[in-house]
Amino acid sequence: MQITYKDKKIEIQEPTKVIDLFKEECNGHIIACICNNQIQSLNHILKEDTEIKFIDVTDKDGHRIYVRGLNYIMAKAFSEVYPKALLTVDYQLSNSMFYEIDNMKVTDEMLEKVTNRMNEIINANIPIKKVVMTKDEAEEFYEKNKTLKGILQKDIEARDHVTLYYCEDYYNYFYGVMPISTGYTKIFKLKKYKHGFIIRYPNRRDITKLQPFVDNSKLLSALQDYENIHRLLDINTLYKLNKKIQNGEAKHIVLLDEALHEKKISQIADRIAQNKNVKVVLIAGPSSSGKTTFAQRLGLQLELNGLRPVTISVDNYFVEREETPKDENGNYDFEDINAIDMNLFNSQILSLLKGEEVETPSFNFHTGHKEYRGDKLKLNKNDVLVIEGIHCLNDKLTESIPKGNKFKIYISALTVLNIDYFNRISTTDSRLIRRIVRDYQFRGYSALHTLRMWPSVNRGEEKNIFPFQEEADVMFNTSLIYEMSVLKTMALPLLQEINSLEPEYSEAKRLCDILQYFEEIPKDLIPTNSLLREFLGNGDFKY
Repeated sequence: MQITYKDKKIEIQEPTKVIDLFKEECNGHIIACICNNQIQSLNHILKEDTEIKFIDVTDKDGHRIYVRGLNYIMAKAFSEVYPKALLTVDYQLSNSMFYEIDNMKVTDEMLEKVTNRMNEIINANIPIKKVVMTKDEAEEFYEKNKTLKGILQKDIEARDHVTLYYCEDYYNYFYGVMPISTGYTKIFKLKKYKHGFIIRYPNRRDITKLQPFVDNSKLLSALQDYENIHRLLDINTLYKLNKKIQNGEAKHIVLLDEALHEKKISQIADRIAQNKNVKVVLIAGPSSSGKTTFAQRLGLQLELNGLRPVTISVDNYFVEREETPKDENGNYDFEDINAIDMNLFNSQILSLLKGEEVETPSFNFHTGHKEYRGDKLKLNKNDVLVIEGIHCLNDKLTESIPKGNKFKIYISALTVLNIDYFNRISTTDSRLIRRIVRDYQFRGYSALHTLRMWPSVNRGEEKNIFPFQEEADVMFNTSLIYEMSVLKTMALPLLQEINSLEPEYSEAKRLCDILQYFEEIPKDLIPTNSLLREFLGNGDFKY
């Protein structure tokens, strides 16, 4: 067999573990590898011609593996120190995961004991091994260890074998590749937070230390609100969702979540209407949050409150092309807030708030200049401006507008669906799958194109949106508990088109593996005014 690493070709005569063949390379922050564009453990056995690359913890996939390993070790430590504790991972916060314990009160003493045990496990550098159980063995183990509820049960029903991770005498399922031993995750901290605790870990940009914790209390409140509602409805895990779909309750689940969205949008509109000073509604959120549908549904609710929504597009207020800031590569950076003509934007909004008439610009993206085409705008007594854009939560965009006249809304698909007690569905993954479907439907882009662009999209969000989310007056969660079951039917074939020769193959396979776990819901069950129609098509609103 021929193994290719960088520009070197290595001949091997028999199957060999990656870690054994590349002992010198697998040190420091190297935590996994990519073999023929598939993410693999360092214990992966090379059995064929392979092109190999190494993943360190500063890589996004390497960082996922670091966090996964850390959560596994924490779960093992809890099982030894507090064996009756029922842990549930809830959400990802600022470089941390938030956990609850359903049957115990979290105390400083508890976290200190678990931390000490975690450090012992990490310092011992104990092997973490992948173990494959037969269906019968897994069923027996499932009865004894309820922490596997959900993903394991799905595996039992669908497969002959179930894969678990084993460390000493501790078994558990964790989705994805794991570090090969416990010594890779040395930097962490457990800390009491709200009614649970957080496990903190380093940012992948600096893996040597913990960054200051940013308290995202509004984000947590929005997540918990949806989590509590779906717990009450008994559809807060993938296992429960799949069971209800199998029992013919798909339509009921869809109607429940759509009713929840309508209720929340109505409450936001009521808040705006009750504050007579509010004249400017600002909406921001990351890609594929459903901002366009939300804005139009909010507009309908505002009309029911006697207000007429008037929209202004921030995109028409770009500075002239030659004044546009550039990024570190010398390319125009249209996502930089200074790419907006903020003087003109603020001046026209202030004039509108004074009851004056203004002629709004239209930006010509081909020439790179603003044009005036006689588009006049004047606000009447019950009119309210509704503005949507990536910088809308940043006060710099509207610094001349009195704070009392503004109402800021942050929206995002804040997924609350867990695979099981220790494995959650990533909010970012939910938005990415939405984006893949939308890009194909309405822009003619392949899934491969979307995956290639996604890291750049994420960087823009981290710079321009996420730092300002706590500035919002209200957060709206656009996620729908059932959406993956619907998007699966469209996203899966698109992702499966990506072949193993592409560097994005590993990411496509990871998303395919997630989607495979969902029971399908046909898209014709989705109401035409649903926010999900922004991605599926055939909706009531214009995009």
